[in-house]
Amino acid sequence: MSKAVQVGMLALMVLLVSGTPVMAQDGDSTEVGFGAKGLKGIGAGICVLGVGLGIGRLAAAAVESMARQPEVAGNISTTVLITAAMIEGATFFGILVCMI
Repeated sequence: MSKAVQVGMLALMVLLVSGTPVMAQDGDSTEVGFGAKGLKGIGAGICVLGVGLGIGRLAAAAVESMARQPEVAGNISTTVLITAAMIEGATFFGILVCMI
């Protein structure tokens, strides 16, 4: 994925998350800016974006290594599944920290 696509996806994520608190405000609200909810959403979005890129790179490297050595494909796929599960666990912890 090119750098321009990554920057565009990050900009789109920030725009989508930043509009949510504005639309959800009551008429008598005096809060200006993102507020706590908006910042929590940005933190969770960055966490998920980083994990998506990381697991994508992990899968790409695994497929490439399986193509080079097909005889160890079973070991590689097992290792990739365990690693992806550990990354997902860390992601859920990160999202939980963002939302608290």
